[in-house]
Amino acid sequence: MDIMVLLKDATRDAHQRLERRLGVKDRFSNIASYRDHIAKLLAFHAAAEAAWAQWLNPVLSDFPARCKAHLLARDLTTLGGVPIAGATAVPNLLDSASALGGFYVLEGATLGGRHLLPLVQRSLGLSDAQGVSYLASYGTEVDDMWRRFGTSVMAHCQSASANACAIAGAQATFLAMEDCLCGAQA
Repeated sequence: MDIMVLLKDATRDAHQRLERRLGVKDRFSNIASYRDHIAKLLAFHAAAEAAWAQWLNPVLSDFPARCKAHLLARDLTTLGGVPIAGATAVPNLLDSASALGGFYVLEGATLGGRHLLPLVQRSLGLSDAQGVSYLASYGTEVDDMWRRFGTSVMAHCQSASANACAIAGAQATFLAMEDCLCGAQA
């Protein structure tokens, strides 16, 4: 079975729980809550991109173009926010397959970003140059970038053990992202 389908199936519950806990309409209803969200995302992306670069650079030829911490930092600055001090916990992924699984979560958020972009622009009156560069990160190339990412994941996760590592990385990343964005579950 296609690893991208396996990843989607294996993370469905975590993905749905995160979406429920995020409460997008409330979170994106005012600049202060949106700015807080961007600060948390920046902390998570910066930590993940740094921690997983050693595993992702060799298997994603366009990894630097997929990194979004700089976009989040720009959005945060534009919105008058400051980065969160201290380290943010991300999964300790120890191979390329698990890192691809973890990055599946971050790249999937880019797909979701194209649906959130009009909501944020409408409700907060922001433009691409005014605090939503992260949500607009791939512009019209979102589908192409997702397909290329999927091709890389499939090329590097062909064995059952690599599939299991990718799934474990994605599941761990969803949990860590939920903790970062919403706090630990009660």
